[in-house]
Amino acid sequence: MNAKELRKYFPILHQEVNGHQLVYLDNGATSQKPIQVIEAMDKYYKEYNSNVHRGVHTLGSLATDGYEGAREKVRAFINAREAAEVVFTRGTTSAVNTVAYGFARAFLKPGDEIVTTVAEHHSNFIPWQQAAKVTGATFKFIPLAEDGTVTLDAVRDTITDNTKIVAIHHISNVLGDTTPIKEIAQIAHQHGAILFVDGAQGAPHKKIDVQDLDCDFYAFSSHKMGGPTGVGVLYGKREVLERTEPMEFGGEMIDFVELYDSTWKELPWKFEGGTPIIAGAIGLGAAIDFLEEIGMDNIERHEKKLVAYAMEQMREIEGMTIYGPQQDRSSLITFNLAGVHPHDLSTVLDSYGIAVRAGHHCAQPLMRWLNVTATARASFYMYNTEEEVDAFVAGLKKTKEYFGNVFS
Repeated sequence: MNAKELRKYFPILHQEVNGHQLVYLDNGATSQKPIQVIEAMDKYYKEYNSNVHRGVHTLGSLATDGYEGAREKVRAFINAREAAEVVFTRGTTSAVNTVAYGFARAFLKPGDEIVTTVAEHHSNFIPWQQAAKVTGATFKFIPLAEDGTVTLDAVRDTITDNTKIVAIHHISNVLGDTTPIKEIAQIAHQHGAILFVDGAQGAPHKKIDVQDLDCDFYAFSSHKMGGPTGVGVLYGKREVLERTEPMEFGGEMIDFVELYDSTWKELPWKFEGGTPIIAGAIGLGAAIDFLEEIGMDNIERHEKKLVAYAMEQMREIEGMTIYGPQQDRSSLITFNLAGVHPHDLSTVLDSYGIAVRAGHHCAQPLMRWLNVTATARASFYMYNTEEEVDAFVAGLKKTKEYFGNVFS
């Protein structure tokens, strides 16, 4: 099924914005939702809305089956060993904080090291920064190559026997590069460190096998992969999840409650206090069904072809700067056009119905490394087409012409 055929499943794409056919190129921020996901969540609310795990009545059983069935779909999607290694969270940010609070803060001490890069999204940066401040651990950075990529030589030179946690992105939300996770896991484990992977831009765009990657934690968000907002996943190897303390306490996550002490449920429920995100998990399960039907390898292949097609045309525009590796990029292109502020560029493109992101992309340390205050970003997904790339490039040329005339 090609991109044009896929578009029929996405109701939001069939509209005009500012008098033009919508060209949605902000998928790195959030993707659009296929009708199958919308209908799965609608069915839950219409037909078997109930809480999970608590009641033995029919609706409660159906809701529990839907919720735990979604967990099994996630397990298979990332090839975790068991469903107990799949924790539902509010998203990638929530997953990072769960580990930074429940694992890092519990075990780190002065002299230990947390290793990351300046290319991380704030969600995979600030929690570790704060954990280092609280515990007295050292916060270290793997130097980036000239094009912003992470090389294994730099990883080897940075990780030491004092390193306890390595936290790194799978795919950069700014530079579009893919980090060699499997090799980094091997290096980290040789030094006795655990590896946390921010997969927010990885899981939606490429086939993930956490056992093959051998990462200790892997986190991602539903809303970037065709699922609903407000739900995400924290994968963790059983042995590290068992050492991680919950950061939210209350109903559902307890085993026994005494007056002066309490014990927690077994994995994964000790991390899912309160009423969980039932409809969200069911929606994520439907999104995974949709992605699996298309095939993650097919999605990755289509996006890389589209990015290469776009970059070829963008390079021909005078004053264009494209950040990150110039070959073998994932699903996004971050750029600046000389003489045009990214916010102005985004505003003009929006007037033609073209949606792109502008700003620091929740990556201010990386913006400083690039020596810019902001950039524009076009990010693609399975339903984007070459015709949309053509409209985007035409919009860039019109933007350049407009500002050239204004300031001439």
